Amino acid sequence: MNRIFSIGLSICGGALIVYGLSAADSISSTFSNFFTGSPTDEAIWMLAGGATLLAIGLAGLFRGSSN
Repeated sequence: MNRIFSIGLSICGGALIVYGLSAADSISSTFSNFFTGSPTDEAIWMLAGGATLLAIGLAGLFRGSSN
């Protein structure tokens, strides 16, 4: 995997995690958490997607080149 591509995936993953945490703190997520016991689907998907992208990006960075 290209190092630049891995860095880009890591940055996008980190940004999605930050937005997911922000969405989990929103008023709609608070109401959803109060009535259903879980945050909104949007917050969960952003956190899960961000964690996945971050893991793939970091794996690409630490794996290094195969040349």
